[in-house]
Amino acid sequence: MLKKELALKDLIDGCAKRDNKCEELLYKTFYGYLSGVVFRYVKQRHSINELINDAFVRIFKKIGDFTFTGPPDELPKVFKGWIGRIAANTAIDSIRARKVLLYVDDITDDKIMNIAIETPDNLSFQAIMALMDELPPIQQLIFNMHQIEGFSHEEIGKKFEIPPSTSRVYLTRARVKLADLYQKSMMTYYDK
Repeated sequence: MLKKELALKDLIDGCAKRDNKCEELLYKTFYGYLSGVVFRYVKQRHSINELINDAFVRIFKKIGDFTFTGPPDELPKVFKGWIGRIAANTAIDSIRARKVLLYVDDITDDKIMNIAIETPDNLSFQAIMALMDELPPIQQLIFNMHQIEGFSHEEIGKKFEIPPSTSRVYLTRARVKLADLYQKSMMTYYDK
C-alpha cells in the first residue's frame, strides 16, 4: 500500500487503521510544521521534542475522528490546522501543568484599548519572532494563542482559569510592547 508519496487522504486513512508505515510517514512529513507551532510556546529544545512527540500521540489517537468533506485541494490546509491546534493545546497544557502564575493589575474592560500594529511587507518572520521573544512569557503565550492560533479570549480564560478580560489585558500589553519594540528596532535600523 505504501509508496514513496501517498495522497494525504490515504495517509490519514492508513493512520486511522494504525498502519505503522503511514504513521511514520505522517510523523516525518509534519514534524517540522509542528516544531514551529510548539516553538511559539516553548523555547527549550528538549521540551519541544517531547511536546511534539506528545502531540503526535494525541494526533494518532484522534485521527479516526478527523473528518473532511470539502474540496480535495483544501484537505492539506484543514489537516494542518487540525494537527496544529492539537500541538498548540499540547504545549499550552504543558505550560499550565507547570503552574505558570497569572496575575494582572485591576484593570477594567473600559481601560483596555485596541491597538493596531501595521508592519511593512518586508518585515521577516525571523524579525517578528525576535520581537516576540522580548515579550514576557505570559504576554507571549496569550499573543500566540489569540493572534496566531485563533483562540478566543473565552477559550484562553477557560484553559487558564482566568477571566476573559485578563486575557484581553495581556493581549493589549503584548501589542503595546510589540509596537514599542518595533518602533525602537526601526529607529535603530534608520540610525545606521
